[in-house]
Amino acid sequence: MPKRILSGVVVSANANKTIIVNVTRRIKHKLYKKIIRQTKKYHAHDENNNFSVGDVVSIVESKPISKLKKWKVILNTGENS
Repeated sequence: MPKRILSGVVVSANANKTIIVNVTRRIKHKLYKKIIRQTKKYHAHDENNNFSVGDVVSIVESKPISKLKKWKVILNTGENS
């Protein structure tokens, strides 16, 4: 089964080797058919503490690293390189 890849904005980078990424999705409401935004926070593993608050990153599913961390950062999508 392929691993999921999500992209979002870093909202916290206070912990060592961990960042919290806020992922926003747009879905259609089942009853009212209106497009609404849903946000969810994911704890992701950042091995070298490279990312800071406000960075746009992509995260990929991985095996559980700790109680809350089941995602790893794969790249920074906010940079122009």
